[in-house]
Amino acid sequence: MPLKTTPKKARQGRRGLPVLLVLVFGLLLAAVVWWGVEVYGLMLDNQQTVETQASRDTPGG
Repeated sequence: MPLKTTPKKARQGRRGLPVLLVLVFGLLLAAVVWWGVEVYGLMLDNQQTVETQASRDTPGG
């Protein structure tokens, strides 16, 4: 005769607050890192000269 198990004991894991906290804190951490990268990108000096090679193509040529 098979053993009878209650539905609550048959579940593999618990749902609820711990899982929600991990998801929320992971999302907050990703937002903080994204914000930090945005601030770093804004602080970079965009006025630096960029060396490029002159184009050898001539228009209409």
